[in-house]
Amino acid sequence: MGRLKFIWQYITSPRTTGAILPSSRYLARKMVREIDFSRARCVVEYGPGTGVFTEEILAARLEGTVVLLLERNAEFCEVLREKFAGVRDLFVIEDSAENVGEHLRAHGFERACFVISGLPFASLPAEVSENILKNTRGLLGDGGAFITFQYTLLKKKIFAEHFAEIGIKREFRNVPPAYVLTCSPAGGDTVGVS
Repeated sequence: MGRLKFIWQYITSPRTTGAILPSSRYLARKMVREIDFSRARCVVEYGPGTGVFTEEILAARLEGTVVLLLERNAEFCEVLREKFAGVRDLFVIEDSAENVGEHLRAHGFERACFVISGLPFASLPAEVSENILKNTRGLLGDGGAFITFQYTLLKKKIFAEHFAEIGIKREFRNVPPAYVLTCSPAGGDTVGVS
């Protein structure tokens, strides 16, 4: 059912859904592998869709790690709430990632340890992308990282405007194949493993 909803959301809202199919498990695992869960008190996910990355985050997180899911699409929020009903320390928030700071504070955090993103930056309005990246850069704690994926590297420049270090890995077992970008603030440690 999640896949059918995803396809429908792509047909009706291609600019904000960004892909016709959910990300593969291989891509999800490569993304989540970049998170150091030994120090991740709070993980934020932008645009979780049907929860493919979320499942991997939940499987890897330590007890007590809070996960905030920011999803603008009401249909996807409904899917996520049903799918993760009863999961402790996980919160589904129907809002834009632009407002991440207020939601972190509402849950008792000034900063996020890691932010993982499924947002389609290639198709988002430039002002929205700029706001999200600026806000994300401002809320990352020491050693934290912003982890996203893109289908091309044409928009890499927008990430480089906000983050000093960008590690890039490729995942071919996805439709279409994708690049994983691990973006760290100036002076941040390189995060993750191959």
